[in-house]
Amino acid sequence: MPNEDKPGPVALQHLDAEEKAKRSDSFGAVASTYQRYRPGPPEEAVNWYLPKRVERVVDLGAGTGALSRLLVGKADQVVAVEPDDRMRAVLVGDLPDVDAVKGTGEDMPMHDRSADAVLASSSWHWMDVEPTLREVRRVLKTGGLLGAMWSGPDPEGPFIVQARALIAQSPGGGGGGMSNFFADAIRPTSTLEIPNGFGFSEPQSETFTWMMSLTAVELIGLLGTMSWVINLAQVEREALFTEARRLLKEFLGVEGGVDVDFRCDAWRASLEG
Repeated sequence: MPNEDKPGPVALQHLDAEEKAKRSDSFGAVASTYQRYRPGPPEEAVNWYLPKRVERVVDLGAGTGALSRLLVGKADQVVAVEPDDRMRAVLVGDLPDVDAVKGTGEDMPMHDRSADAVLASSSWHWMDVEPTLREVRRVLKTGGLLGAMWSGPDPEGPFIVQARALIAQSPGGGGGGMSNFFADAIRPTSTLEIPNGFGFSEPQSETFTWMMSLTAVELIGLLGTMSWVINLAQVEREALFTEARRLLKEFLGVEGGVDVDFRCDAWRASLEG
């Protein structure tokens, strides 16, 4: 757990229901920033889920549509289920061919047995697992696919490892909240766990890695899409960004750009008969 006097992420399992709901509802406040700076999964991961074209696929917790964009060519119909009106508005403006609807994992506005696949990109951890599994089971066709994936900077990538080491050595005791950006805690528990009795096959997993060249502006933009940052008071958030700019320039030498390793942890399970 981070020091209460310093801003920083808290693992989701340590949040009470009220704080978790507050965090999950916060992204709409930065919807345009989220669309610009938060990368989605790689196309390779989408091909792993859907090697062949299907009739209908659901992007669950679609946000601003990073996954939906990749699904458009993989299905006759892409249904983006997103509860936040502000996030969904950005998606609709950018992807007019996607059917964007208001809903949650626990309550999808879809007919029974109507989807070939339900995929959740960096959103499954915000859902109440058992009610969501029951709803996914209702919506999926027999043999349909449930997929959950988490994408973000690889905590074991060279730049992140170097950043943690250098920031820890910086004057002032470790860079305050910025050090948390490079800590493993920014990634939720990235596994798909399905209790017995829900009718799904044993989940399979795969990991996909890629590299992106990011500037200091883009790294700070990415930082600004984290729920623990969004929920800071404005003065605290601006102080964090100021410190981030200083650390990136003085200790990491990041101005024009730096190669950052990203990782997608992907899981899938099929609905059995």
